[in-house]
Amino acid sequence: QVQLVESGGGSVQAGGSLRLSCAASGRTFGTSTMGWFRQAPGKERQFVAGISWSGGRPYYADFVKGRFTISRDNAKNTVHLQMNSLKPEDTAVYYCASDIRSRLGTLSSDFNSWGQGTQVTVSS
Repeated sequence: QVQLVESGGGSVQAGGSLRLSCAASGRTFGTSTMGWFRQAPGKERQFVAGISWSGGRPYYADFVKGRFTISRDNAKNTVHLQMNSLKPEDTAVYYCASDIRSRLGTLSSDFNSWGQGTQVTVSS
């Protein structure tokens, strides 16, 4: 099991940028697929981006392609989500998640461990 702690959330105006970080502890980080999800008030949690254990295969939800970039540093047990050109509809709590089975999933049920979330608020 891996423990995950997100940071880097905050408030920003539309068009701005934020960089989220997720610090992981546990021996399985380096072999786990990592993902970012988000959940806005009254809405279901949705997949944002994922990255394979090696970092060689990032993948994204269509609504963030070209704006968000996921990356990982296995030496530092961290994964990042660089968010550019933010829109008010990106406002949500963002969660880091890991899949010890190293699948390239996009469902919440594909991921085994979750962080506590970090709030991102984008104002117009």
